[in-house]
Amino acid sequence: MYASLEELSRDILSCTACPLWQGRTRGVPGEGNPGADLMFVGEGPGAEEDLAGRPFVGAAGQLLDRILEAIDLTRDDVFIANIVKCRPPGNRNPTSGEAEACLPWLRHQVRLIRPRIIVCLGTVAARNIIDPGARVTRIRGQFIERRGYSLFATYHPAALLRDERLKVDAWKDFRAIRDKLREIGKR
Repeated sequence: MYASLEELSRDILSCTACPLWQGRTRGVPGEGNPGADLMFVGEGPGAEEDLAGRPFVGAAGQLLDRILEAIDLTRDDVFIANIVKCRPPGNRNPTSGEAEACLPWLRHQVRLIRPRIIVCLGTVAARNIIDPGARVTRIRGQFIERRGYSLFATYHPAALLRDERLKVDAWKDFRAIRDKLREIGKR
């Protein structure tokens, strides 16, 4: 069991549990408020994240920052992580084996942070956290209570960049997240 996110991050950065480590420039453990009530989980680092060693720093991350600002939050208020901590080649989705190898890291992060709401950004995150058969288009916008956590799925910001029509539903989702945070109150 880990005592701190820093200790956990050191081990994540030296992980060789799946083949993804061989192609990484930098691992991307995650970042943000270690006591956050709200945690976002994406699928995996992209090229820019791999270079920076930070999650969501490319165009999708910039959009996420703007969305957070629109609901009166910043990166300092939340914790942002991914299912896998190393970039899949060509920005492909992680395989089930790669995700399974990395999920213990995410579970340790959740235990240390103890967020009250975990938001799955995209289908890969939703399938690994909520239900293996999940599709964001079917479960988005619903809070699912499990083991003391409120789980929620919405579109990945990259999907919003590809298809602007999704932004209307995403905006509804993020307002619902904001309202749920207000409802549960700060710790």
